[in-house]
Amino acid sequence: MSWNLYDRLLATADSDTSICIEKEDGLVLTYADLARLSGSFANYLASIGVGAGDRVAAKVEKSVEAVALYLATLRAGAVYLPLNTAYTATEADYFIRDAQPALIVCDPAEASDLRAIAAKAGGRVETLDRDGRGSFVDAAAGFAVHFDTVPRDKGDLAAILYTSGTTGRSKGAMLTHGNLVSNALTLAQEWRFSSSDVLIHALPIFHIHGLFVACNVTFAARARLIFMQKFDAERILEAMSRATVLMGVPTFYVRLLQSPNLSAGATEKMRLFVAGSAPLLAETHRDWKARTGHAILERYGMTETGMIASNPYDGERIAGSVGRALPAVQVRVADPDSGAALAADEVGMIEVKGPNVFSGYWNMPEKTASEFRADGYFITGDLGKLDPRGYLHIVGRGKDLIITGGFNVYPKEIETEIDAIPGVSESAVVGVPHADFGEGVTAAIVRSPGSSVDEGTVLKALAGRLAKFKQPKRVVFIEALPRNTMGKVQKNLLRDRFADIYAGK
Repeated sequence: MSWNLYDRLLATADSDTSICIEKEDGLVLTYADLARLSGSFANYLASIGVGAGDRVAAKVEKSVEAVALYLATLRAGAVYLPLNTAYTATEADYFIRDAQPALIVCDPAEASDLRAIAAKAGGRVETLDRDGRGSFVDAAAGFAVHFDTVPRDKGDLAAILYTSGTTGRSKGAMLTHGNLVSNALTLAQEWRFSSSDVLIHALPIFHIHGLFVACNVTFAARARLIFMQKFDAERILEAMSRATVLMGVPTFYVRLLQSPNLSAGATEKMRLFVAGSAPLLAETHRDWKARTGHAILERYGMTETGMIASNPYDGERIAGSVGRALPAVQVRVADPDSGAALAADEVGMIEVKGPNVFSGYWNMPEKTASEFRADGYFITGDLGKLDPRGYLHIVGRGKDLIITGGFNVYPKEIETEIDAIPGVSESAVVGVPHADFGEGVTAAIVRSPGSSVDEGTVLKALAGRLAKFKQPKRVVFIEALPRNTMGKVQKNLLRDRFADIYAGK
């Protein structure tokens, strides 16, 4: 049997007339409609020479057509490369030069900039806007809707997702069809998904959570998606009357708790609320249970592994814990230096092994080798502990990664941009607690002698260089950065110093 993710989830979709996606305008698509749309897209990809192993980059707004492009790429045997729509042209340039995609699909407004970048990488550019219109859709319209999905093996690449690097250079995590198949089927079973489920989908579709968890799990169960362009608390509350599941980042739940319309009555038809992509505050977990009667199910994953652990569907969901390892996934907490497993309640490095773990970093064999133990365990970079019941607790990150609103931000990239601003001597960027975003990106800056550079100047300089989610929410000025005897900036002291900067926000 082929391991192609499309075959495993949607092989018989062309004859399935059940509803797959409900759009915001009320229009619905059946699974058969989605199969036909992805089939015509796949035939077009094949006609322009996109085949097994070729990369297809997508920097597009959320739409049904964007989902069909993802599925078409899988069907053609190619490798899907989703890019955050907030990335600037400067940021996109790196990913395109590194991955060398055969095709880049982008918003029409960005086509000119990306064509210039694609020309250097040898790729072509097509367009797709948030309404599902563009040159890609127009070109595919005349192609047959039937397509024989290209067989793929378990270890063949299905997607490349870029994640932050320890030196600030983004790394392309290579995810195989086997990785994505195992995660989708496991989660569908663990979270009791069935064809009667209706998932409120308000997440972006350029990362693990919105695409590989929300969409793939829904497709695996032949359930239905209520497809929302973006998060809107009142629209989500209204949709709960005809839905059963919500997947969201902690920010979703914080903002829903701010609505006077949230109540046990409003959520009575829902069976499951899932949170991930950033730490869920225990306070949010408790407040949600008090207001709705539901315990949020928090889970833990990362770009390189998909989902690793989950609180149980049946059983106690512990606030502040991400639950137990998923079936077939092995999790251990180890001494960061030796890799020796630690006892319960001892804090160490979280390491993971299983069918969900990626095959390595694109074009970075040395980096790949350094991130795995000799026995095959992947070193996550997250610090945690396992309690005596096997529940995993995340206590920090060993790589200074900031997770803000569900997005990963590596400080080095921001510091490099800030240090280039006239009047800045040096900077350090940290994440500190933020009620809405989990962590707020915060920049501490030391001015050059005689400089009067201020917060507004810094933020203005960064606006055209960095995606909005990477830009600091606050800029503070200090006399000197705290350093240890080796000269390393002590970011833990900065996090402590500014821990309350967003209090009351």
